[in-house]
Amino acid sequence: QVQLVESGGGLVQPGGSLRLSCAASGSIFSINAMGWYRQAPGKQRELVANITSDGSTNYADSVKGRFTISRDSARNTVHLQMNSLKPEDTAVYYCNAQIATTALKYLTYVFWGQGTQVTVSS
Repeated sequence: QVQLVESGGGLVQPGGSLRLSCAASGSIFSINAMGWYRQAPGKQRELVANITSDGSTNYADSVKGRFTISRDSARNTVHLQMNSLKPEDTAVYYCNAQIATTALKYLTYVFWGQGTQVTVSS
């Protein structure tokens, strides 16, 4: 099966920076897209950013100009560089990937990481 392992979360000051990483491993044939969602207390989960196999990116309006998503296809890894962090960015961040497995190489499934906490506070 496929596993998504997240790293880079933690506590930062407002205006600071943090870099999240997510590495996919397992029975992977191809990755259609990888990205990040987040969920703050009392709010529903929302898309933060994602990147597709052709390099196209999508960002939530609230993070445009501050966050940058990138990929390392050779390592099945996606990174989220978060700059100018605000308290409103505080949330659990979940890695998401659309992956075709080796067993069913022409069917894409959605996988989720366990989540990593990002806290922006003085």
